[in-house]
Amino acid sequence: QVQLVESGGGLVQAGGSLRLSCAASGLSFSSYCMGWFRQAPGKEREFVVAIDWSGGITYYAGPVKGRFTVSRDNAENTVYLQMNNLKPEDTAVYYCAADLACADIRHNPRGVSYWGKGTLVTVSS
Repeated sequence: QVQLVESGGGLVQAGGSLRLSCAASGLSFSSYCMGWFRQAPGKEREFVVAIDWSGGITYYAGPVKGRFTVSRDNAENTVYLQMNNLKPEDTAVYYCAADLACADIRHNPRGVSYWGKGTLVTVSS
């Protein structure tokens, strides 16, 4: 059974930082592209970032480019999202995603194979 478990969310002031983690189990982690999505209240889930199986290729959504950094540790089956200079508009539930194809994570979220349950990030002004 595949499980993706996010952690690290919380309340932070604008300009602050948080580091999210997503621990994966039940899948061949090093074969999967991993991604992060977020969903703000009243809005649709949106793509944030993806990282390929090797960690060598990353894709960022425009609003987070330069502030967020994704990384992965294949030995620990974990993907991380370092979020710096947080803004109130970053407030959302952040979801971890896994798929064999980064293209699905980037362009076809309905086709993504596995999802975590999310962790809430709240940025106060």
